[in-house]
Amino acid sequence: MKKILILNGPNLNLLGKREPAIYGSLTFTDFFETIKEKYSSVELSYFQSNTEGEIIDKMHEVGFSFDGIILNAAAYTHTSVALGDAVKAIDTPVVEVHISNTFSREAFRHHSYISPNAKGVILGFGLQSYELAIQSLL
Repeated sequence: MKKILILNGPNLNLLGKREPAIYGSLTFTDFFETIKEKYSSVELSYFQSNTEGEIIDKMHEVGFSFDGIILNAAAYTHTSVALGDAVKAIDTPVVEVHISNTFSREAFRHHSYISPNAKGVILGFGLQSYELAIQSLL
């Protein structure tokens, strides 16, 4: 059974409440339960933190034993050299995801420190971005 971690960064704990026009009205917890059922042949784990160091620690913890990490680093995508370095330092492939199309938003969101070290990038498909990432790791 493949082991995949979904790792969410800052403010994604507010999905379902925060800017529903951009992020939708479904909480991530509810969405996660749905995809766990849909992908029952995969051991899916989920971790969210608003703290950069905790996200890096989690990548270090699973980055040599899991089959994939789906990372939505949120705003840290555009600011954190350390997260980009952490992705580069581990063996586990990382798929970068974003719920919104970051290229249709503010200019500072057009750059990612994660992308150069990721297996791939999926963005703009709402929560379905996570499902597409799971499929890319299977």
